[in-house]
Amino acid sequence: MTIVLIPSSRGRLGRAATLIAAAAVFAPVVVAQSPPREVIERGHQQFQQSCGFCHGADATGGRGPDLVRSTLVAHDVNSNLIGEIIRSGRPDKGMPPLPLTRAQVADIAAYLHARAREALDSGQVPGNYPLSRLLTGNAQAGKAYFNGAGGCAACHSPTGDLAHVARRYAPLELEAHMLAPPHRPATVIVTLPEGEQVKGTLVHLDEFTIGLRDASGWYRSFSRENAKLDVQDPLAAHHELLNRLSQDDLHNLFAYLVTLK
Repeated sequence: MTIVLIPSSRGRLGRAATLIAAAAVFAPVVVAQSPPREVIERGHQQFQQSCGFCHGADATGGRGPDLVRSTLVAHDVNSNLIGEIIRSGRPDKGMPPLPLTRAQVADIAAYLHARAREALDSGQVPGNYPLSRLLTGNAQAGKAYFNGAGGCAACHSPTGDLAHVARRYAPLELEAHMLAPPHRPATVIVTLPEGEQVKGTLVHLDEFTIGLRDASGWYRSFSRENAKLDVQDPLAAHHELLNRLSQDDLHNLFAYLVTLK
């Protein structure tokens, strides 16, 4: 069974790169609409009662870590990760399991995602951010990484899909596309207990159910209890790259892409 989640990049990046990387980790595999304001407020109240004494009333941290910028929250889809942590706790870090209902967990998750979006939207990096502030890497080192350890050349070509890419995008857009390519829906194959396989576009995934839209356009959902899942994410290589991309690799790779004019 393969389930792909989007990881964050590592290392401390420059201001612009940090905000773009944040955009990458906040982009989920399944794009969902924001929940109603009353759900977020309900989640805020529940969070304050159950979690605020450690993580702060506004989730920015206290005795416990800041959850607004948490990679776990960024990776969470429909409370699948947040719910597991709430129910199981983290005894090694002093966090006990919390006996909350599924609905209460979903409300808390909605609140945390809303706080994360607020933090991201507050960045306000201008689209005409100057290239001179972004261009701090070595283009030759970036080219070597592109063709070697980065594995970029397996899917991309400087004379093919990336030809003249530096002309097509402003510097900040180019770096954003490098770290967070445009969303492409994942495909899922569900194998049922009797052996039947159902394939379609992933629409919903949480710890209990999986939803897909099949080739005929029908929405179908299945319990995960007995089904086997194979989620095929076309951007998996990018997600894996972000998980191991160092600060130097990031800047070098961007410096190389800027030369493709």
